[in-house]
Amino acid sequence: MKFRAHDTFFIRKGWLNKGMRNVKIEPTVFMGAKGNPMDILGIGANMVKALRYWLQAVKLTTEPNAGRREQSFTPFGEIVFKNDPYIEEMGTLWLLHYMLASNKDEATAWYFFYNEFKQSEFNKEDFVKQLSNYIMINGEEVSERSLEDDYNCIINTYVPRIKSSPEKVQPESNIDCPLGELGLINISNRKEKLYKKSVPKKDTLHPLVLLAVILDQANGEEEIKISAIQNDVCNAGKIFNLDIITLTALLYKIELMGYIKVVRTAGLDVIRIAKPMTFLECVEEYYKAINK
Repeated sequence: MKFRAHDTFFIRKGWLNKGMRNVKIEPTVFMGAKGNPMDILGIGANMVKALRYWLQAVKLTTEPNAGRREQSFTPFGEIVFKNDPYIEEMGTLWLLHYMLASNKDEATAWYFFYNEFKQSEFNKEDFVKQLSNYIMINGEEVSERSLEDDYNCIINTYVPRIKSSPEKVQPESNIDCPLGELGLINISNRKEKLYKKSVPKKDTLHPLVLLAVILDQANGEEEIKISAIQNDVCNAGKIFNLDIITLTALLYKIELMGYIKVVRTAGLDVIRIAKPMTFLECVEEYYKAINK
């Protein structure tokens, strides 16, 4: 479990590209082996620490646990850097969100929020209390301040400033997190600081991105229950806030593309994989599809 590793800084627009670009040039950029990372990256010391964390939390890069502390691209990171280095495609944002919200070890609060936290409408107290209970059940103890900072960071990750503080937003500001474009959290009551999980618009979620997540969670199985896709932790329904209507509509889109067969017999609703692929192969397929 890991909490508050972001040092209160959520991902800013342009950060991930800047991080990947510099890791590609110099894998030890965050260690300062060949120059001051603040000068190279053009951000403050705490932001450098946060960016180093975020690159790993969304699984674009990895670092060894011992020895020379240099960053290298993950296979997923290589595909993203090759196809969408500036993080401009909605599909890339959905995939980064999947990596983050399923990362139980490195981004525990994000994992908990999307997979274990049942409330659709909530405030800070609701979330912190339930996360604290979850941590205690797992035999650990974390300060309430750290959990509150994680909550604030989650809200800032998914709620654009134009919604939360419209009076403070400058037109040229790039302080928002790109994941705010996904529409996964909305304001329910600004005065009472109440928020709600939102079902995303199905047109923003490319069918092949959904399929990539399903394949990643299938562990090689070629027949998967639709109920598992919607309800299992780290699967598409939980991670993407999908209701059954939106999920079903997207599954039929994937079926029309020839990748799966939706089977509804005797109350057992399943999908069968028609074109077996790995998660990474499906991600590659997504980028091929949008570049045609």
